[in-house]
Amino acid sequence: MNARQALEALLPLLDDEPAVFATGYIARTAQAVRRRPQDFHMIGSMGMVSSLATGVALGRPGRKVIAVDGDGAVLMNLGALPTAGALRVSDLVHVCLDNESYESTGAQASYSAAVALESVAAASGYRSAVRVTDADSLRREFGRALTSEGPSFLLVKVSLDDGPAAPRIEAAPERITADFKAALR
Repeated sequence: MNARQALEALLPLLDDEPAVFATGYIARTAQAVRRRPQDFHMIGSMGMVSSLATGVALGRPGRKVIAVDGDGAVLMNLGALPTAGALRVSDLVHVCLDNESYESTGAQASYSAAVALESVAAASGYRSAVRVTDADSLRREFGRALTSEGPSFLLVKVSLDDGPAAPRIEAAPERITADFKAALR
């Protein structure tokens, strides 16, 4: 399964939960699969998706918040994992699409082949940290995370996408922000 297939399995499971998508191909692909006002497609700020989602979850208790990250972005901001774990952000579901590369910038190898990011999340205090490799397991574990106390970390092993890149983010950052803030009310 590639990242697009993972997002096609994951996104239909969302109802009104806010979701924050990592910069680059993840945000672009998510937008191509499904666009909602509750979606924040990060433009720039690589590695900051889980920090933003943590803030939203802390500010909106009782409402699950989804962070959809990439392995390179998680590695870039490892400090976000112990922050979410130490704060016991119970409404955070952190999904990491792991293709062992920085795909958006040319598919340079990341270190996720040597670093089990779900183990780092568990050691950082996430209540649940699991690895999945297929769409059925992804749907099952994501459903479990939506109904469990978090923070939850779901590492999704994906292959590099061999298709054409999804179009760039259509909306201006100001529009994305305004729509997202309005959806949080």
